[in-house]
Amino acid sequence: MSEVRTRFAPSPTGNLHVGGAHTALFAWLFARHEGGRFVLRIEDTDEVRSTAESLAAIYDGLHWLGIDWDEGPDVGGPHGPYIQSERLDIYEEHIARLIESGRAYRCYCTPEELEERREIMRARGLPPRYDGKCRALTADETRRLDAQGREFCVRFRVDDQGVTIVEDLVRGEVAFENALMGDFVIQKTSGYPTYHLAVVVDDYLMEITHVIRAEEHLPNTQAHLQLMEALGLAPPQFAHLPLILGTDRTKLSKRHGAINLMDYREQGFLPEAMRNFLALIGWSPGTDEEILSLDELIEKFTLEGVSRSPGVFDLEKATWLNGEYLKRADAEYIADLIEPELRAEGLIEEDLGPERRAWLVAVVELMKERTRLLTDFVVWGRYFFTDDYLYDNRARSKWLSREEVPERLELLADRLEGLESWDVDSIEGAIRGLAAELDVGAAKLIHPCRAAVTGQTVGPSLFDLLALVPQKDVVARLRRTAELGRAGELEPLPEGDAAD
Repeated sequence: MSEVRTRFAPSPTGNLHVGGAHTALFAWLFARHEGGRFVLRIEDTDEVRSTAESLAAIYDGLHWLGIDWDEGPDVGGPHGPYIQSERLDIYEEHIARLIESGRAYRCYCTPEELEERREIMRARGLPPRYDGKCRALTADETRRLDAQGREFCVRFRVDDQGVTIVEDLVRGEVAFENALMGDFVIQKTSGYPTYHLAVVVDDYLMEITHVIRAEEHLPNTQAHLQLMEALGLAPPQFAHLPLILGTDRTKLSKRHGAINLMDYREQGFLPEAMRNFLALIGWSPGTDEEILSLDELIEKFTLEGVSRSPGVFDLEKATWLNGEYLKRADAEYIADLIEPELRAEGLIEEDLGPERRAWLVAVVELMKERTRLLTDFVVWGRYFFTDDYLYDNRARSKWLSREEVPERLELLADRLEGLESWDVDSIEGAIRGLAAELDVGAAKLIHPCRAAVTGQTVGPSLFDLLALVPQKDVVARLRRTAELGRAGELEPLPEGDAAD
């Protein structure tokens, strides 16, 4: 087999969505597994909706996932241009060939006329396809319509006999009835080619060997194969990926969570975790493994492992997987990722010195075992960076509203304030020693202390946590909480007002 060449060909009409990222990842993994080349092509023939902002969003999303390309608009290559609006002369040449051969013709029907005739077909229970009105226009009729200044598009004259067989590497053999297709538009009235014409020409000229795309494009393959046959072009191999559904088994949409890929970055997902998660939607490595490095994904990826059945986008599983990646991640790497967000929230200073940076890394190291998203470091770990945090309702109801807690917090503040060394062993010794003197279990001090210093009832080891908060701040928080408790201000909040 010749060198494998795959492509991802998004339209810059919006953000890079999960489905597009999934397709790009599979095409990229297949090319890398086969030692081939991956091409990025921008299909901007929707001249009204295509924007530079959307193009930038596509680049950002692919880069975030770690997908690179061997040829494309920004890196060049031997088969450029890689932006369709820069290839109009190429498409015009192929359209002219089809017209000359009789496989394409001008259509002067207006949108209103077309819709009117479609309504008649629907009323008769027929599929609303083009009825071929302009198929048999004579040269005189064409000249008359041109003289009237009538706009025209160009339609492809389909072979409406028999069936078109698609040999799909995922779905097997799929047959489409040609009589149901209808002549389709290959050039719009604006002069721009349609998706059907442009994608066929580009895939051939860019020597794409494998077209890997979403299942929704499978019906389009009937039109594409007929176009290739009419132009004398050898078709690539096709692989149509399964649909992505939500956990309720309906088509993925905003009600299942974000569908814009970069929203997941904002929510605190690691790119390597999201890449791993997307790879497992509709594909299996043949084992029960769920955590796969990039090298492992490339090594194991085959089209034989792609399922015909729809895949499920389970956000809970994605979040779990992200947490597993956080546990394994280097704390310095995580600190690099959360530092800008902490700065944006005003929780750390603009320039961290070596000592402060080392402290931040220590905080990350302590927290990452229990976090599932990068945002957890900012939300749940807020108490490391500021005294301005809320007491959640569990902390209020379980500990801080108890009658005996304010006095114990004051005693604990006195004991910790007197420590000459602020380290884990000294802190643990002081807390356990005071509990012994009060003749209570250590938990009777540990839990109220955590609630007072963090506003929460769960988190990392209390002694390790306290060692990373300045001694004076811990003492001040204990005294503040004791005062609020005595004043009755730490009773559980009504439902809806609770800071949970």
